[in-house]
Amino acid sequence: MKWLAAALAIAVILLQYRVWLSEDGVRGVGRLRQAVAVQRAERNRQLAAEVRDLKTGLDALEERARSDLGMIARNETFYQVVPSPAPQTTHAPTRTAAAR
Repeated sequence: MKWLAAALAIAVILLQYRVWLSEDGVRGVGRLRQAVAVQRAERNRQLAAEVRDLKTGLDALEERARSDLGMIARNETFYQVVPSPAPQTTHAPTRTAAAR
């Protein structure tokens, strides 16, 4: 019975070591949380700048309308360039050794 208790105690100690001291344990979770917080702050900063540009300037609004909605101004002419289809080549059927 003492051996079983000792084995269980050693197993618990080893598992606790992995949780608290290894790179995949609590340290890794903390590092990942910090990275997510940095990325979230950067994304929020970018979105706030975009909202500020859209509220104050017409250039950002015009660019958004052109790219997202495909709008053009009154004095502009729209040209759509359509690529020509690839030429199809026809090959004469090749004769195989069995057909000869």
